[in-house]
Amino acid sequence: MKILIVTDMEGCAGVLNHDDWVMPAGRYYEKGQRILTEETNAAIAGFFDAGASEVLVVDGHGMGGIDPELLDERAMVQRGRHPGGFLGELDEGYAGMAFVGQHAKAGTPFSHITHTQWFNYIDLAINGVSIGEYGQCVLLGMERGVRTFFAAGELALTHEAAELTPGVVTVAVKRGLLPDGLDHLDAEQYRAAKLGAVHCAPKQARKLIYEGARKAAQRLKSDPTSFQFPQIKPPYIRTARFRRDGDKPAWQALDRHESSLTEIIQMPYTPVR
Repeated sequence: MKILIVTDMEGCAGVLNHDDWVMPAGRYYEKGQRILTEETNAAIAGFFDAGASEVLVVDGHGMGGIDPELLDERAMVQRGRHPGGFLGELDEGYAGMAFVGQHAKAGTPFSHITHTQWFNYIDLAINGVSIGEYGQCVLLGMERGVRTFFAAGELALTHEAAELTPGVVTVAVKRGLLPDGLDHLDAEQYRAAKLGAVHCAPKQARKLIYEGARKAAQRLKSDPTSFQFPQIKPPYIRTARFRRDGDKPAWQALDRHESSLTEIIQMPYTPVR
C-alpha cells in the first residue's frame, strides 16, 4: 500500500505566524521545519503501523519545509521540479494521498495564515467550486485515480476537506480566531490580517495525527471507496480573482480546458479583459 503525503507548513500546531516561522529569513524557520517534519513523522508512523508498504513525502511548501535529516528513515522525500509538474510522481500505483500541515484556502473565516498559493488571491474556482491548495492537489489526484484519505492541519482546513472530499479522515491541530470578508485589502494587508489562532501543544498534535493517520490508513486498506472524489466533471472552467498587489491593480482570470484537470490547474492565467 503506497501512500503519498503532501506537506505544507502554515497549518502546523506551533507555527505562530507567517514571516517568522515559514520564510527562510524568519527567526524561527528552522523550528518551523522541525515542527512540520515531526508532524509528518507522526503520520508516517501511523500509516506504516496500519500496513503501508511505502511512503513518499512531497515537500509542498514553496520555500521548503521538510528537514530531511529529521525525517522518518522509512519514508522518501521529493523536492524540486518533476517533468510531470507538481505531483507528477502521483499515479494509480498509489493507494491514497494524505496532507500534513495544510491551511485553508483564501477567504476562509476563522482560519490562520489564510491564503491560496500567496496572499494576492481572493478566490480560485473550477466549475464554480472554490478551491485552495488542498483542492488543487485533490483534483490532480482524482484525475489519476488516487483518493485523498487523510488531512491534518488547521480546523478550517478540516471543514474544507470534509466538504470537498467526503469520507476523508481529518485532524485539527489549531483553530483561527478571526473572521474574513476582507476582499478590500491588498495582498500585504491580507498577509498581516489573519494571524490569531489557538494551537494544540505540538506533542499533543503529533499524538492526534498518529491516531488519525493509523485509522485512516486502516480504512483505506479495507474500504477505499469510502473516500469520495469531488463531483467536478469536464469541461473545466477555471476562474480566479486577485487582490491589488503593490503597484498591480486587482484583476480576474478565466480559462477553459475540455478534458484535463492537470492542464487547467497548471496552465498560466488568462486575464479577463
